[in-house]
This record gives sequence, C-alpha cells and structure tokens, in this order.
Amino acid sequence: MKETNTFLPVDEALRRIAEQLPNPQGVEQLALRECLGRILAEPITSAINVPGHDNSAMDGYAIRGEDLGAESLSLIGESFAGHPFEGECGPGQAVRIMTGAMIPSGCDTVIMQEEVEREGDSIRIIGEHKTGENVRLAGEDMAIGEVVLQPGKRLDPAELGLIASLGIAEVRVRRRLRVAFFSTGDELCSLGEVPKEGQIYDSNRYTLYGMLKRLDAEVIDMGVIADIPEAIEQAFNEAAAMADVVLTSGGVSVGDADYVKQTLDKLGRVDFWKIAMKPGKPLAFGRLGNAAFFGLPGNPVSAMATFYQIVQPSLRHMQGVETQPLRLRLPLIGGLKKRPGRTDFQRGILVREADGSLKVRGRGHQGSHILRSMSEADCFIILPAESGNVGEGELVEVEPFISLVGEATGIKKPPPSRAAVFFRPKIKA
Repeated sequence: MKETNTFLPVDEALRRIAEQLPNPQGVEQLALRECLGRILAEPITSAINVPGHDNSAMDGYAIRGEDLGAESLSLIGESFAGHPFEGECGPGQAVRIMTGAMIPSGCDTVIMQEEVEREGDSIRIIGEHKTGENVRLAGEDMAIGEVVLQPGKRLDPAELGLIASLGIAEVRVRRRLRVAFFSTGDELCSLGEVPKEGQIYDSNRYTLYGMLKRLDAEVIDMGVIADIPEAIEQAFNEAAAMADVVLTSGGVSVGDADYVKQTLDKLGRVDFWKIAMKPGKPLAFGRLGNAAFFGLPGNPVSAMATFYQIVQPSLRHMQGVETQPLRLRLPLIGGLKKRPGRTDFQRGILVREADGSLKVRGRGHQGSHILRSMSEADCFIILPAESGNVGEGELVEVEPFISLVGEATGIKKPPPSRAAVFFRPKIKA
C-alpha cells in the first residue's frame, strides 16, 4: 500500500492494521492446568449434563409438590451429596436432604430446614411454598451438546473450572504469538552498564516486556541496537525470521539518525508512519517478511500509549480475541488544555466523591517523556481529535488502566451497561 504523509486517525489506523495483519497458525494440546491465560483454539462442547442430576440447593427436606398443603409428612430416609436416597418417595412422605444431594425419585421440591418443624419422624411445613423451589435441575448450568466456550476465549480461572466440570483433562489452545522487540538509539544504556555522558537508561524494553507478558505472548528481547544502519538491518532480518510480530521503540521520527523507517522501506513495506494521536504521532506500521511490524516512538509515555491503543488490540486480533476496554463518561474536575487536530490520551486520576459518584481529574504534567505520569495515573482521559480545551464539569471519555491489562478486564463487543465499574479508583485526598 502506498505510503502517505497524512496523519492517520486512530480508528482508521486500527482498521488498516486489521486488514494487513498475518494470521498465525498452530495449536497445542495441553493439560488443563497449563492452559491458564491461553487462548482457546477449538469450541468446548458439553458431553454431559452439569449438574448431572436434579439436586438440592439447600439443606432441608425433599417432598412431592402435591403434598405442600398436607398437615404433616412422614420421614422415610436421608439423601447426602454422593450418597443418594435409593428408594422412592410416595404421597405423604419426605426425605431429609443436604445441599448438593440428589433429589429422591418421586420428589420435585425442597423445603429449607428453617421452614420446617420436626418432631421425631414427622415434619410440618411452615409458611407458603411452591412446587420446584430449591431444586437445581440436571443440565441447568450446561446441557449435553451445548457449546459452552467458543474459540478465541481466554482461559481464566472460571474457564478452567468450567472445563474441569465437564471431565475434560486436555484442551487445544492457540500457540503463543512470538514477538521480537528491541530499542534503538545511541543514547540508550542497558541496565548493568554505566551510562556515558549524554546517555539514559533504556526503560521502554521493560514496559514493553511487561505489557507483552500480560498478553501471554512469547517475548524475544533483542536488547538495544545502535543507530547504525547495518546493525538495524541485521536486527530486522533476525527478528522477522523468528517472530510473528517485530516491535521496536525509537528511530521512527524524522531525525538524521532515525533509521528504522528507511530500513523497513528497504527490507519490507511501510503502510503508514504517522497517526493523529497524542502522545505517539510517529508510529510506523508495515510488514517485514511474514511478520507484522510496529515501530513505536522513543518517548516512554508515547511508547506505552501507542502500545495500548494500537499494538495491543492488533495482537489480540491476531490471537482471535475481540474485546474492547471499558470506557466511561465522567465529569471532569478542573480543566484540560488541548489543541484540535489529534486524539489526545491524557493521563488522569479517578476520584470517588463523598456521595459515591465518580469523577476524573488530570494527572498534571502531560509530557510524553514523563513516565512517572503513567505510574501515578490510573486512566486515560480520551479527548477527540476535533475537541479543544475542556472545562470544569464537562463529561469526558475515560479508559481505566485496569481495563487494559489483560483479556479478563476487557469487555465483549457489544459492551454491557457502563453503570458497572469493576475497579478500585484512587480516593480523592
């Protein structure tokens, strides 16, 4: 696709990326306990009913619904979980039953023990009741032949338990995406080295490593590559040979020593390299052999913002996972400055007011080099490209960081009501 110098809107960039992404193949069959965090490759279909039989939701007494109006009922036995009553309950009879125990033959109702008066082997029911209460029906959770999990589902603890309840010991999951990444720049110094004059420690590889590991990717850290065209070219070739995705930070601007884009032009294909986003304008996307390529900006906040807004949804798409982060509309405390032209992802702090309502305020200094702002904030405040300054009390779109850090905190499309907020915001001082 022909390169353009136009700043690409964020939504358009995501659409174009989705059209160009490779579709990695390969599945693994793993023991269930090894599948935590992995992406399901095939549907899970129930071969059994769960629960496997009608059972009691309460400790109490199993009876026939027709006997609800009887003066008294005779006890004829007991039913425990794993040790069911083996006879049949007839008219005027009852069976003592425990939670989870199988409903005796002939019974269809359970009266909780707090609503029964017992004297010897006779019981009297107190209060009003209806047929079928406190009974869990066979197949109520999952029925034979039902598809209970679809491909692309991330397997979290609930899913492991659900699969185990079906008696399935091994699961086919997608192989992990392989992501090779490195930083570029003569000004960068790796941990353990002594910085020379004018150098800084490389932080981007550590934030990228953390964000990639949360996506359950297989990460290949290639270190810091010097601003030498031959070295960058060699790194590109090595990365593309072993990974599904090549990810770099730095070197995608227009400086004389920014060689990433020109190397990608030589070895692969550039689709675009500027997006209408702040922080993060100089972001390159293209192909490098069979691998997708993302060139992130060097400034640390820009690298994190572009990863969360552009790279992470793209990697999830490659995994077959379609989610979107939770976004809220909340009143703004104070004002925010903004120039029209680019979608702005400002760092914010959620505030719980005394009446329990949520609001949001800006974190303060929004410089793309201030990595501390990402640590102190707990959300992005997303200001549309066309908007200008935002005033006190205006509603703004807010994306809590916790909704970005893994599939479990994302929401399926279409999203549920935004009234439910499953995070703990920082409390106003």
